[in-house]
Amino acid sequence: MIPGSRAGPRPRAAPRGGPAGYTARPMIMDGKALAAKVRAEVAQRVAALRARGVATGLTVVRVGDDPSSAIYVRGKRRDCEEVGIASVEHHLPADTSQADLMALVDRLNQDRAVHGILVQLPLPDHLDEQAVIDAISPAKDADGFHPFNVGALSIGIRGVPRPCTPSGVMRLLDEAGVELQGKRALVLGRSNIVGKPMALLLLERHATVTLAHSRTVDLAGEVARAEVLVAAVGRPELVRGGWIRPGAVVVDVGMNRLADGRLLGDVEYPAAAARASAITPVPGGVGPMTRAMLLVNTVELADRATR
Repeated sequence: MIPGSRAGPRPRAAPRGGPAGYTARPMIMDGKALAAKVRAEVAQRVAALRARGVATGLTVVRVGDDPSSAIYVRGKRRDCEEVGIASVEHHLPADTSQADLMALVDRLNQDRAVHGILVQLPLPDHLDEQAVIDAISPAKDADGFHPFNVGALSIGIRGVPRPCTPSGVMRLLDEAGVELQGKRALVLGRSNIVGKPMALLLLERHATVTLAHSRTVDLAGEVARAEVLVAAVGRPELVRGGWIRPGAVVVDVGMNRLADGRLLGDVEYPAAAARASAITPVPGGVGPMTRAMLLVNTVELADRATR
């Protein structure tokens, strides 16, 4: 259950040897419930823009027929429809050339009705993903992946889009009343999409941040020291529940589909939940928030473009 205010629940007394805030029954940070709240907030902002004569628009570019990408894009378009954002999809064949894809991105950059552009990744192997990301206007970068926007995050420039998954994690932590200042935070994973920007956002909030990965020596020891853990390494149950520091806050970004169809996070959930003070489920934790923060980025881009 997500508490209704940023203040969060009053911490219980720590058990003997455990940190303040520990409780034997963890708060479940419900990303589905919070994402619904965020969508309602976005819908109000979209309506306010419409009253000013602005029709907020997001364009998604998908190349090829990857089934997972098709599912993700359908979900994003449903979200846009719910909040009143005009959503257009350009679905290109798998053999689309680099030149044709870049030309489409350029046209979208010039189209004043398009406030956000999202190119669904991964792209087919013959296409240069980074070149495509670089070609998107930073002012229309709904994913927050453009090097300008990444650089702005790294040096603390506000008012630019930030990557959706790390932003969603921060909103989950805020809604749960997690105080980050001075806390030991461990980010497990060093991707450009999640791990690195996640570390920067936590640093921005004055956490003491360690960035670890699958090759970190004594990973169990690093996890055991962390008061806040964000796991985003993409390996099912790499983090064993017994490693979790009693009373720690655990955010599991992992979404790993097993051969038998089960979906597991990067953290061994049952054992971790027995030790954590707050934890995200998989599914239903970070995933819905990633999609919700894409809507936030889009409406903010529309607002800035039309002031």
